[in-house]
Amino acid sequence: MADTVAPMITDSVTQVNTKVLGDAPAQAMATLYQTASATSGLALQNAVHAQNNQYALNNAATTEGVNLLFTSPTAASAQAATKIDSGFEGVMARLDGMILNFRSVAGR
Repeated sequence: MADTVAPMITDSVTQVNTKVLGDAPAQAMATLYQTASATSGLALQNAVHAQNNQYALNNAATTEGVNLLFTSPTAASAQAATKIDSGFEGVMARLDGMILNFRSVAGR
């Protein structure tokens, strides 16, 4: 058995090792870019999902508010409308009195 290796074999192994070492920085940057793009994609997916959940919550709150308005007791609504009407009548009565006062002062 020979203890020496042929020079062509050592040159071939050296060239392969040099190529692997030369390609390593490019491989590392490619891995970095792929990882960064994957995490950016996941972040955007999470943002869209959170926005969708917020839309669902807003829709549910709006629906519940409208249901509350439609199911409120009519007696309470009538009482509130009566208070508004009586307040309006009082304002109109005061305005009528002021107009009559002005007419009497102006001599008309």
